[in-house]
Amino acid sequence: MVRHGKIAADIGTDHAYLPAWLVLNGICPTALACDLRKGPLDNAKKTVDCYGVGDKITLRLSDGFDKIDPTEADDFIMCGMGGTLMTELVARTDWLKDTEKLLILQPQSHAEDIRDFLIRNGFEILTEDACTDSGKLYCAFSARWCGEAKEYSDGYIYYGKLPECKKAEAKQYLIKTADRLKTKLEAEKNHGSAEKADYLSRIISETEEKINEMQPDC
Repeated sequence: MVRHGKIAADIGTDHAYLPAWLVLNGICPTALACDLRKGPLDNAKKTVDCYGVGDKITLRLSDGFDKIDPTEADDFIMCGMGGTLMTELVARTDWLKDTEKLLILQPQSHAEDIRDFLIRNGFEILTEDACTDSGKLYCAFSARWCGEAKEYSDGYIYYGKLPECKKAEAKQYLIKTADRLKTKLEAEKNHGSAEKADYLSRIISETEEKINEMQPDC
C-alpha cells in the first residue's frame, strides 16, 4: 500500500525491517524509522547498518508522530499495535488532515476503534487487505483525509472494505470477527444490557451478510 516514490515513516518500527525493505526494493527513496524507546532503535540501527542503508533511513526517537515534521514524509505506517493506541496517536496529530498524506494501518486488535475514529473525523478508507502469518490472521488498510465525515452502517467499523478483497484470508478474517462478536453477544445476554445485545445482533447479521456476499472462491 506504500506509494512508489514517496517517503515513508514507520511508526513503532522496532527492528526497522519494513523501512529497510521499502528502500532496498526501490519503493521509497528514503524513510524514517521511528520508535518510542531507545532499545528498539538500537535494533533498528543494526538492521540499517547490516543492509547498508544508513544514508537513506533516518532513525528517530518519537512518541507516535510527536517528533516528526509534517514535511518529512508522505506515507505513514503503523503496524503491530492495537487500534485503540492508533486512534490516540492519530487523534493528537492534526497535520495528518492533509489529502496528500496516506495512512497505512495494520491493527493487531480493535480494528473497529481506528476505523470508527477515521470515518467520524473526515478520513476515508481507501482499500483493505488481509493475510496470514505463522497461522494468525491480520488485516491492513490505507486511509487519507477527505474532510467529510461520511455516513456508514453500524457494522462498517467491523468489516470495513474487507468484503471487497478477493482473498480467502479476508473472508476468514471476517468469519473470525463475527465469531468474536458472537462471544461478546453471549456475554451481554447473560450479564449485560438488552440494548447492547440488540446492537451486537444487528452487527453480526450485517457482517455475516457481507461474508455470504463474498465470492465463492474466497
